[in-house]
Amino acid sequence: MKQRMQFFAKAPEIMKAVSALNKAVDECGLEVSLLHLIKLRASQINGCSFCVEMHSREARRDGETEQRLYLIAAWKESPLFSERERAALAWTEAVTLIAKNGVPDQLYIRTLEHLSEEELVKLSVAVGMINTWNRLCIPFHAIHPMPAAKAA
Repeated sequence: MKQRMQFFAKAPEIMKAVSALNKAVDECGLEVSLLHLIKLRASQINGCSFCVEMHSREARRDGETEQRLYLIAAWKESPLFSERERAALAWTEAVTLIAKNGVPDQLYIRTLEHLSEEELVKLSVAVGMINTWNRLCIPFHAIHPMPAAKAA
């Protein structure tokens, strides 16, 4: 796939603001491992190959196991995720797919059993941030940071 546009170059001022928000999310105090999981899961849902590859690579670099990375798409069926991670992943899916069912009250209540209100705001901004990146990378065909593997 050929890159359609280098969006950083075409709108540098707004991309500077997007990057600043991204930095704030990365430094918000939520566990780095949790941020990796939600970024990866939202990117899988949205079909952003650039972000799936990048966040998988970054998670491995920061100590995430291959097994958990393979199972993130099936986290509901895997015993490898903590209750806090499960709550964050469920919230990530609901917020990413918000047009389907909104965010049900029951999910909100369950999520607050594992995250404080402040953490839930931070998590919601983090989910919004990765969805923003997905919505930039997908339509403009962001180029992968590493050479593409040859198709079989």
